[in-house]
Amino acid sequence: MTGDSSRLNTDVPHPARRYNYWLGGKDHFAADRASGDEIEKAFPGARLAVRANRDALGRMVTYLAGEAGVRQFLDIGTGLPTADNTHEVAQRIAPDSRVVYVDNDPLVLTHARALLTSSPQGRTAYIEADLNDPEAILDHPQLREVLDLGKPVAVMLIAVAHFVHGAGAAKPLIDALLAPLAPGSHLALTHATTDLMTPEDRQAYMKLLESGRLDVWPRDQQEIARLFEGMELVEPGIVVGTRWRRADQPGDLAPADAGFWAALARKP
Repeated sequence: MTGDSSRLNTDVPHPARRYNYWLGGKDHFAADRASGDEIEKAFPGARLAVRANRDALGRMVTYLAGEAGVRQFLDIGTGLPTADNTHEVAQRIAPDSRVVYVDNDPLVLTHARALLTSSPQGRTAYIEADLNDPEAILDHPQLREVLDLGKPVAVMLIAVAHFVHGAGAAKPLIDALLAPLAPGSHLALTHATTDLMTPEDRQAYMKLLESGRLDVWPRDQQEIARLFEGMELVEPGIVVGTRWRRADQPGDLAPADAGFWAALARKP
């Protein structure tokens, strides 16, 4: 959701529509399906990893709205609506939760406005903006109307920061998002990695990335840790996404485990 070259071009795959395809949705086009099939052919765990990302989102929002007591959420890279979206999970726990969704795909926002309706006690809003421009997000009138930045906000970056390409490129964007937020705010993040892949799979991944047929920039655990500098990591820290605060801890590493790190941290 970080580039706008494919915003209105259905001949170019878009991450949100590709994810929708993998999740069994209906809002995707031939280019999205072809891209998804090519990635899944090279990495059979891709579809499972996407579903695991959604599950991790649910567990993180459950923690934030419950144990952490957060009532405001900024979900960037919303994706197309599916089951258990951020406001649905949060408002089941705390009906007065307020959620602002951000995406740069007009198709996503059209569906979000139609389908993501708030509880009577809470609020939801949808803004067209881009992670590459944190100031535009934070200064947007609808965000300012719904969220009080003087109170804690949970920034949800679920499977989105890896669309910011380049070593070190994501950190200044995340820092800019967090800088004006109140103490007690949180950052929830899941992010693609090649750390747990075999050398052969890692090489194949980088070839796809370099060819332009894959748009997900992987980061290792050390770089992920740097994204949380100055914050207090919530237990269990930075872990494979399928294992973040799961009640049933899987034994052997499953294909989806190799795909992404997950972590959540609090701004002191």
